[in-house]
Amino acid sequence: MKKLTRKNLVFLGAPGAGKGTVSNLMLKNYQIAHISTGDILRAEVAKQTPAGKEAEALMKSGQLVPDALVAGMVRSRLAEPDCADGFILDGFPRTVPQAELLEKALEELGTKLDCVVCFDVPDEELIQRLTARMNCRGCDEIYNKIFKKPAREGICDKCGSELYQRADDSLETAKSRLAVFHKQTQPLMDYYTQRGLVFTLPNADHETIMAAIAKELE
Repeated sequence: MKKLTRKNLVFLGAPGAGKGTVSNLMLKNYQIAHISTGDILRAEVAKQTPAGKEAEALMKSGQLVPDALVAGMVRSRLAEPDCADGFILDGFPRTVPQAELLEKALEELGTKLDCVVCFDVPDEELIQRLTARMNCRGCDEIYNKIFKKPAREGICDKCGSELYQRADDSLETAKSRLAVFHKQTQPLMDYYTQRGLVFTLPNADHETIMAAIAKELE
């Protein structure tokens, strides 16, 4: 399996930009770990670690999990052996304070961030993708009525379970999510641009995207 020269990555893109799809393609081609903050939180809660218990209590009371707590979980995950050959951080950082916490965590681990991969997709296309999205009730595989249809309508190709559309994939919710993303992310883009770390992916087919990644990062 290939290795990357620039291997410690942040994927930065709006909901529906394709971060998950490209991550899966990269996992097939490169020895690299995919790290989702959502997955980390669920794992910490399931294991009932001190951090997990604290996060669970906050979430149950409707409060946000503090940046420092999430950053600590991310730091622990980055210290695991499978991250030694590279990682994709998906969902963290979302703000400049989180980026600063990540930088500190990586310094403590004796490494650094190599590249921030930016998914630049027009809002009109993002809204189309988000409002056409369907999820599997069984394995949570994601489909799209336009770009990724199942072989049988309403049925998951992988596990045969029913497909459904989440309430938060409505047009109003999609527009709101994109507005929040842009407000949060522009300062973060400026932060990483000043550090010369941003690489913008073309809004293209998967073959073109993977060729661009190989040219930039291998």
